Amino acid sequence: MPKTLLVPDYIKKANKRNYKDGVYVDPDQKVLNPNLLTKSIKERLPQPTGWRILVAPYQGKEVTDKGVIIPDQIRQREALATVVAYVLKVGPIAYKDSAKFGEAVFEEDRAWCKEGDWICIGRYAGSRFSLEDMEVRVINDDEVIATILDPEDIKHI
Repeated sequence: MPKTLLVPDYIKKANKRNYKDGVYVDPDQKVLNPNLLTKSIKERLPQPTGWRILVAPYQGKEVTDKGVIIPDQIRQREALATVVAYVLKVGPIAYKDSAKFGEAVFEEDRAWCKEGDWICIGRYAGSRFSLEDMEVRVINDDEVIATILDPEDIKHI
């Protein structure tokens, strides 16, 4: 699959010859890989590299136990400072460092967490970015504080 390079106008003008030869793509041209359209959202999520883990912060309930609807803006703000997250993907060498985690961690069932787990992390841990309507974080494998069964067990302050 060819890679697309978007170039600033001042460089494009300086390299008119390369632009005409097809080296650069016209910035007005939309480039889309139609093969990705059939893949699920989980398959299109970024794959964390190395020892990193991709997590989605827990936003909380949409409706309280008493029936009060919580606005999306409030839930998104709370997700910024939450300590609870859902593990979406795990990097290829997460928990493989024997100096940090010991030899027993090499077995997959001994890792601190795996895809599909609810975990506790530091309040502002990881690098944040948005994907469509949700925020995700990329954290290091050693930033996992605990695994939990239910995100509602942790009280938000």
